[in-house]
Amino acid sequence: MKSILFLWSLLLPFSLMAQFSLTGTVKADYSAENLSGVEVRILQLEKLAITREDGSFYFSDLPSGNYTIQVRKDNFQSIEQSLNLIEDSRLDFELIATKKITEEVIITSLRATEKTATTYTNVSKEEIQKENFGQDIPFLLDQIPGTVVNSDAGAGIGYTGIRIRGSDASRTNVTINGVPLNDPESHGVFWVNTPDLSSSINNIQVQRGVGTSTNGAGAFGASINIQTNTLNYEPYAELSNSYGSFNSWKNTVEAGTGLINDKFALDLRLSNITSDGWVDRATSDLKSFFVSGGIYGKKNFLKFNIFSGREITYQSWWGTEESLLDDPETRNSNFYTYENEVDNYRQTHYQLHFGQEINPEVNFNASLHYTKGQGYFEQFREEDDFAAYPNLGFSQAVFNGDTLTTTDLIRRRWLDNDLFGIIYSLNYTPQSNFQLSVGGAANQYDGAHFGEIIWARFAGDAAIRDRYYDNDARKRDFNTYAKAFFQLSAKLSAYADLQIRNIDYVWGDESLERPGIDADLREIQGDQNFVFFNPKAGLTYQLNEKSNAYISYSVANREPVRNDFIDAAEGTTPEAETLYDLELGYRFRGKKASFEAVGYYMDYDNQLVLTGELNDVGSNIRQNVKDSYRAGIELVGSVLLAPTFSVSANLALSQNKIKNFAEVLYNYDPFEVIVNDFENTDISFSPNVIGGATLTYMPLKNMEINLISKYVGQQFLDNTSNENRAIDSFFINDLRINYSFKTKWAKEIRVGLLVNNLFDVQYEPNGYTFSFFLGQELNTFNYYYPQAGTNALFNVALRF
Repeated sequence: MKSILFLWSLLLPFSLMAQFSLTGTVKADYSAENLSGVEVRILQLEKLAITREDGSFYFSDLPSGNYTIQVRKDNFQSIEQSLNLIEDSRLDFELIATKKITEEVIITSLRATEKTATTYTNVSKEEIQKENFGQDIPFLLDQIPGTVVNSDAGAGIGYTGIRIRGSDASRTNVTINGVPLNDPESHGVFWVNTPDLSSSINNIQVQRGVGTSTNGAGAFGASINIQTNTLNYEPYAELSNSYGSFNSWKNTVEAGTGLINDKFALDLRLSNITSDGWVDRATSDLKSFFVSGGIYGKKNFLKFNIFSGREITYQSWWGTEESLLDDPETRNSNFYTYENEVDNYRQTHYQLHFGQEINPEVNFNASLHYTKGQGYFEQFREEDDFAAYPNLGFSQAVFNGDTLTTTDLIRRRWLDNDLFGIIYSLNYTPQSNFQLSVGGAANQYDGAHFGEIIWARFAGDAAIRDRYYDNDARKRDFNTYAKAFFQLSAKLSAYADLQIRNIDYVWGDESLERPGIDADLREIQGDQNFVFFNPKAGLTYQLNEKSNAYISYSVANREPVRNDFIDAAEGTTPEAETLYDLELGYRFRGKKASFEAVGYYMDYDNQLVLTGELNDVGSNIRQNVKDSYRAGIELVGSVLLAPTFSVSANLALSQNKIKNFAEVLYNYDPFEVIVNDFENTDISFSPNVIGGATLTYMPLKNMEINLISKYVGQQFLDNTSNENRAIDSFFINDLRINYSFKTKWAKEIRVGLLVNNLFDVQYEPNGYTFSFFLGQELNTFNYYYPQAGTNALFNVALRF
């Protein structure tokens, strides 16, 4: 680390030898809002700057002369302006929107802006492009305040996870173009099912807290709102290839027609990502495509997206037992040894988006969507009891005179599901000081869960692919909402958001009229209905041109997930959870510096947590705890120290507590249930301190070097605050280098190098634990998901 800081100190003086500088901002003419991701070019010098989130741009080391400044952004008319540069100068631009209505209107009512009293971070296409070496989306969002990411395979390819403010993906509302991505039954998000989606993303907005989430399950910690690529006016083709440690490959081909005859556009992407993984046998074979075609008029558009991902990953879900972590030979060991212990799943998304400008004050948009998912994970089972599969015709067998009651077998556990629905909104903007959006969504999910035996050493009367369990589920989700923005005075604005959500969930056999059979061979049948009212409101006060302050209060309700219902102890039913979220924030956006401070208090009622209790077949049960909360402060800032040197950082300090928690332990000799009561214990996987920082140095034109640091404090594996069931704090650093240039035969060539875990730190961001008594002895087993030491990825991309 000292050597890197010494290098910065040597390079910094050269960055101070500027001649003249050019600064400015770019705004939208219709709203006066800052525009990020705008290309600002000095044509004669072939210099390019991309506007930051506050709309600002900066050039340095410019010789005097006469220049043409070109300003371009999709969906806006380009501007060219002459400049005689003889001193440090400033230019501000207002871009006029093109007359075409595009798919960006789909997410207008779902996104927060500077005037919305919501805590959020925008991630532009340019930022995603710099970070996209083939790792999953969670690793691209690692510098979002209060965020912790993890990878089962240890290197960011395959099964990955993200927690924001301690909430995992099942409590994070995720949408793509407004369409819910969370699985309706588990609420989980499996990023591995959408490999290389990053290459087709235009921007991401991450909201912390309840935010402005509308479609899908309630946000209980954060929302991730993804917009895929919008209209490209110019034709293009791009080849992108990455290679790195653990034989990791990413191959991507993209092409687009641009706008043909001022009406039609077609875009295509094909991707393949493979990796051996750092964890033993934790391989990934990921394939995906993205096709988008649109018809654009002056007052309407119709766009169809289809994107699909196929993943085959060798299972590394078990983790590594604690005693194996300190030995380099066993640290990356894998519990599974069967050669085809894989997860094999395909998920395909179909989206049809329509937008219509009714008049300059009113527009309507709607989206039809359908998601098809189908796949299984395969397991080898040694000496499984015949009795565990009573409906397959297994029976005792005689072999060499011995009566057998067990057999080796291979089974597959399947999920075959369909999600379809409609999303719609009507947006009314009669004047700049008032906006109103009214809309809603109606979705239906059908899920089939079944297991089959594809091989058995002694099969008896069982036939191949006989199902040993089979059950179905149907979930209907309807919501309607009204969102309004009011400019109360020159400095004070307000927003209100009222949503009603209705959920009807039924499970059982195929007809849903009789019990189905679950994986543990229990009969399951039930239905639940919920009606939630989710109000949100906030005030924003514009202190001056550069800063504002806001306060918001939001309520979110969330239904229990599938396992909460089917695994519940007999005679009990889990209750819905409620979150009351208070956010108080301050934002400053200057020419060379920005700063944000957020204080929050998230009060949970009936939060569902694991207590250690098991049902009658040994499955873990989540129980409602009456009172729990998350309270914290988040600080985010950036500063341009010199024309070629900048620093950005974030720090999240929090307390995450359950006021009264009852741990359930079992003594198996003799059998008894032991309950331990705790007060003010820490919520699991919720570090009190999370920090991140990025040092950026630009030694050459279009070259950027980033040193990216991350600190995560201690986490607990369960809710008892037991130091013997914890994840140690860790501090890691990554190095990223990006360089781009032009040639006569290519619009742009980009090369990049990403070195993860630069200083080879041993760390584990995730894990699990379980405990039990045998006699008077407490047995605790901790399992962790260690991450790879120093590893690298190299990328080359050519754009034509």
